[in-house]
Amino acid sequence: MSFTPPPYPYDRLDALRETAKGVFGSAIDCSIGTPCDPPPADVVAALGTSGLERGYPTSAGSPQLRTAMANYMERRFGVEVAPDGVAACVGTKEFVASTAQYLHLRDPEHDTVLFPEISYPTYAMGATLAGLRAVPVPTSADGALRLDEISAADAERALCLWTNSPSNPTGALDNLAVAAEWGRARQVPVLSDECYAEFTWSKPPQTILAGGMSGVLAVHSISKRSNLAGIRCGFYAGDPELVAFLRGVRQHAGLMVPGPVQAAVAVAYDDDLHVEKQRAVYLARLNKLALALTSAGIPATVPEGTFYLWVPVPDGESDSWSLAARLAEQAGLIVSPGDLYGEAGKQFIRIALVVPDEELDLVCDRLK
Repeated sequence: MSFTPPPYPYDRLDALRETAKGVFGSAIDCSIGTPCDPPPADVVAALGTSGLERGYPTSAGSPQLRTAMANYMERRFGVEVAPDGVAACVGTKEFVASTAQYLHLRDPEHDTVLFPEISYPTYAMGATLAGLRAVPVPTSADGALRLDEISAADAERALCLWTNSPSNPTGALDNLAVAAEWGRARQVPVLSDECYAEFTWSKPPQTILAGGMSGVLAVHSISKRSNLAGIRCGFYAGDPELVAFLRGVRQHAGLMVPGPVQAAVAVAYDDDLHVEKQRAVYLARLNKLALALTSAGIPATVPEGTFYLWVPVPDGESDSWSLAARLAEQAGLIVSPGDLYGEAGKQFIRIALVVPDEELDLVCDRLK
């Protein structure tokens, strides 16, 4: 039988949007983590002045872009990555979705992709698209991967292990050093999705590369960091052999970040001030909505990281879809039911604090 793609997760929310529109005339959509705040003006200007529109861009990224990415890793995380040890990707979702199939070409004896049981759906979908096994790893109450619960059989068949810290959707921080140690002991590459690393609230940003490059890759995105989700660019860095292999395969696949985008992203990675300002904006929004929800009888707390609230379904509510429907009807607010991120999330909702402050204020007033 041929493959039939499952429904795209966020398309399942259309009925909630219609409910909100029917009551309030419009919906305030906090279901998807699409940034709403403006990106840096000099980055936008660089898109139109690079002069790189005519020629084909390099697949791994220009020397200017890779140098900016390597400098960023040293400046923000204290790790030294040679420019040749970092390569660009066309947004990290593309990288997450495609890497399993490429690693399977390198290692056809292994067929299992391990990923957190509550997580971004694309880790599992990447395995499915590659015709591989997608095996969720249990997580503890604080969000850490329970690596000791991976069966010996699954560990033996593992092609790679994904970790995501801070976690989408929970905001929890994982112990990246422990994950790296687990992978090295079993010769399983550990792929660390760090696209929310700039948005941790009690600790400095973390990377799996802090413990060395062997057997690990860090994956970073400009989308969340700099409000540039629309230009599609990210990078991966780490184990030189893994980077070189993926760089070569991806070049054959024609995966190239457009030249003007490369020039603009280099400007973005050379600046941290705009990120500090955005951090303050997100933290204020998180605190404001957590207080409003708690006052309305839906207890919510600010997580360790990300700009999401991961809110448990309160007593008296049957499940996350029921709570999501009530918020759409009573506040015009669209949230993501937790089972979009795995069956273990069905008693939670995720709320993305990516709407303008005036819309957030309106939601808080309605919640009263």
